[in-house]
Amino acid sequence: MKKSPLRPKTPGSRKPSGPRPSSPRAGDARPAKKLTDRQKAAAARRAAMSPEERRTHDENQARNPHMAPRVPGQIRVTALVIDELTAALSTVLKLDGPADVLMSLYFRRNPHLGSRDRSMIAEGIFYAMRRLATLSWMMQPAVPARVPRMAALVTLARQYGRDALDERAVGRDAKPLDNMLSVKMKLAPASVQAEVSPWLYDAVTAQYPDANALFESIKESAPLDLRVNLLKAKREEILEDLNSHGVRAEATPYSPEGVRVFTKPNLTAWPIFRDGKIDVQDEGSQLIARLVQPRRGEMVVDFCAGAGGKTLALGALMRSTGRLYAFDVNEKRLAALTPRMRRAGLSNVHPVAIRNEVDLRVKRLNGKVDRVLVDAPCSGTGTLRRNPDLKWRFDQEEMARINEIQHAVIRAAAKMLKRGGRLVYATCSLLEQENQQVIEDFLAEHPEFELVSAPEVLAAQGVKIESEYVERFGPYFVMLPHLNNTDGFFGAVLERID
Repeated sequence: MKKSPLRPKTPGSRKPSGPRPSSPRAGDARPAKKLTDRQKAAAARRAAMSPEERRTHDENQARNPHMAPRVPGQIRVTALVIDELTAALSTVLKLDGPADVLMSLYFRRNPHLGSRDRSMIAEGIFYAMRRLATLSWMMQPAVPARVPRMAALVTLARQYGRDALDERAVGRDAKPLDNMLSVKMKLAPASVQAEVSPWLYDAVTAQYPDANALFESIKESAPLDLRVNLLKAKREEILEDLNSHGVRAEATPYSPEGVRVFTKPNLTAWPIFRDGKIDVQDEGSQLIARLVQPRRGEMVVDFCAGAGGKTLALGALMRSTGRLYAFDVNEKRLAALTPRMRRAGLSNVHPVAIRNEVDLRVKRLNGKVDRVLVDAPCSGTGTLRRNPDLKWRFDQEEMARINEIQHAVIRAAAKMLKRGGRLVYATCSLLEQENQQVIEDFLAEHPEFELVSAPEVLAAQGVKIESEYVERFGPYFVMLPHLNNTDGFFGAVLERID
């Protein structure tokens, strides 16, 4: 989901033309502005805080303009936005499907909404998903999914400030809303403050000594990264084109073909996109393709291709030579790859829908393939900045099911390799259970494979990974939101030696 963040506008200040008097004259005195009841209540709540709570409150307001008191010129939240966000949350909060899919469906059913209202509603949905644990804690004993109007009011008040809401639209919910907004979050459990489910909180804190920083990073939105198609353009050319059109962009720190965009225009309407010169792809995902390091003329398999982002990156690295098979069990997603590969100018890609990892079309390639990428199905915990609803939809039962598939897929993929071939196992997961443990179990079962240093594979292509990361993660490739400002990615490079 690509969206433009809405931020309250604060009026600019203008210096007076002459010197300011050292003390006001009696004639300059103006009557003090009368405070509203809500402003009085806010002042009373602040006065009742301890010095530490007051300091934290003031620091949060200074850091987050959404929480600051409303000033003239800020965004006004209309009754329409409140009502429409309520309607959208009544569907999304059921958590029975991806939030971005449900949101898109809602907008298609409501074409009357203007672009500004749509943006505010979209921001509200994702804000609620990123902070659903806090929302639930503040609203208890009420449940957000059962009272979506109150969930919408709390969300919008936390985004834009309580005074930004149309008071007539709030109506009789004013007092309950103010009570919810005054809840002290420092009393909430650690998992609530981290905005993740308790089981995920336990798993991450057991694995990462800097878990708090990681939790803070996944509360924010992700940057927009582009991959330059080196078959059609150079990175410098794309940067010049973007910047000349007022789009702030710069080269990504790791990927040789990566561009990070700091404003989010409608890129799909731009000639550089329509001509296949760029594709939207996170920098970490681009580096997964670099781990495969395909050569011209080779036979390569992308075993879990999905919509084909990594497939396109592999095809470009192969200079559109050899044969690149894109296997996936989801025929509908795989069908979306065909127009993308044509736009990218690739003629070596062969999309193939399979029933499972032991499909006959897979077995026919056993012992024939030079390189295989296993972009395994996973929890997606590395993508929580983009897909925050996954935090609440994915549980331990689903983890166990997915983990079995991961073990089965890597075993099947390994059979396709010739001697000397390379297998890259990758996920967008933060969890060792889906990453290191899968590789360790596989190597224990398959002595004909050895683990190769992923940082060394990247270094041979001019991609430098900082030494502290190498010391921390060893031969594995690991990218994390709080360390690298990418999605969370894991990669392991295996080579068949017998």
